[in-house]
Amino acid sequence: MSASLATPDRSRLLDALEERTFDVVVAGGGITGGGILREAALRGLSAALLEAEDFASGTSSRSSKLIHGGLRYLALGDVALVRETALERKRVFALAPHLAERCWMVVPARSWAGLLKFRAGIGTYEKLGAVDAADRHFHWNAEELAEHEPALRRDAWRFACVYREYLTEDARLVLANLRAATRRGALAANHAAVEGFLEDRGRATGVVVRCRLSGRELRVRARCVVNAAGPWIEALRRLEDPAAPSVLHLSKGVHVSLPSERLPVRHIVIVNTSDRRSMFVIPRGEVTYVGTTDTSYGRGAEFWPEIERADVEYVLEPLSRYFDVPKPSAEDVVAAWAGIRPLIAQPGKPPTEISRRDEIWIGPKGVVTIAGGKLTGYRKMAEDVMERVAAVLGGPLPPSRAGDEPLPGGDFDGDLDALAIRLSTQTGVAPAVAARLVRLYGTEAGEGVGGGGAAAGGGAPGGS
Repeated sequence: MSASLATPDRSRLLDALEERTFDVVVAGGGITGGGILREAALRGLSAALLEAEDFASGTSSRSSKLIHGGLRYLALGDVALVRETALERKRVFALAPHLAERCWMVVPARSWAGLLKFRAGIGTYEKLGAVDAADRHFHWNAEELAEHEPALRRDAWRFACVYREYLTEDARLVLANLRAATRRGALAANHAAVEGFLEDRGRATGVVVRCRLSGRELRVRARCVVNAAGPWIEALRRLEDPAAPSVLHLSKGVHVSLPSERLPVRHIVIVNTSDRRSMFVIPRGEVTYVGTTDTSYGRGAEFWPEIERADVEYVLEPLSRYFDVPKPSAEDVVAAWAGIRPLIAQPGKPPTEISRRDEIWIGPKGVVTIAGGKLTGYRKMAEDVMERVAAVLGGPLPPSRAGDEPLPGGDFDGDLDALAIRLSTQTGVAPAVAARLVRLYGTEAGEGVGGGGAAAGGGAPGGS
């Protein structure tokens, strides 16, 4: 069977899932599960992944679409988390430079004292993340700010600190990890819901799966089962242990999109809400999107959490305080999305103060469960899960083979502009189209327009 996510003959894929006993089977097809599947395949393990809906269709496609270290968690004292995720930004960029696009993030300041405060915090952040000299922060004075971000209100913001972060296409990052895994022999099936566990002498030896497209029931055997179902991990934990206590605090994050002419920013701008939370204002093509909220969500792990008018008004409220534009209203919004974050519960703390650290448990039947964490840290999370998988399997695992191997489309030097020019020249597509394609597909972009050469075939472009 071809090692691919493209499975026109689904029955063959389902047959393949039942034909052997895997070393690892992963429940959950978001970024956490995709990273685990890739890491297992890199270690030479036989591995399969099962996703109840579609790949990346839950939280992993509804993020702020940033690869970032979480600067604000420094203020909460979570230095270890910031160090880990700040370092991981560079690793994600090395694996998939098309899916970790370099961008400048702008932090407006009212005064010189405020600017110095921001520079001190960002300087610490950059040291934790071993940021290269070319990517270190700088500042703009009032004249420079007016030139580079003319929409910012000049009467309120006299300075800005500017530092490097990365934009991603979160769902594409999930798919890239899944594809990297299937290229090494792993199997991945969407619309395949885990409904129970196979057991032998009190230990999980696989999963019972229902294909939601055909109704077929499968029995997928594995030496170790990993629960990476994000907000839905609780349901699987209770299949393993009906008395399992709740470990999650679910938080809803809402983003809204406005036409770019209504909010014409040139870089990512950080704004503060009335209750002192930070939000991102992010230009992307014909829209500017803003978010995110961070509110407790008591309705459970709903696939489509409700977006209320109050959520939209909360996101829009700070914009007229920062930008010299007519006050945006809910009627100006052209799109919105909401996702559920599976935070590790910390009683007494609101969602904004709960750590984004991940935690891993081994249940009474040997199921490895992971929850929490950040999109940026997915690769390190996968490595940590493998340590627990080794404990379940009863011995050390082989080292990761070619762990620095680029994800599909990532085999170039990181210069997206040069790659887009090459694609446009070779295929004749418009430069704007070429730029969009390479940010989605990297060196594979030419395959979608019938092109060839380096832009399509994996050769790194010259120069930088």
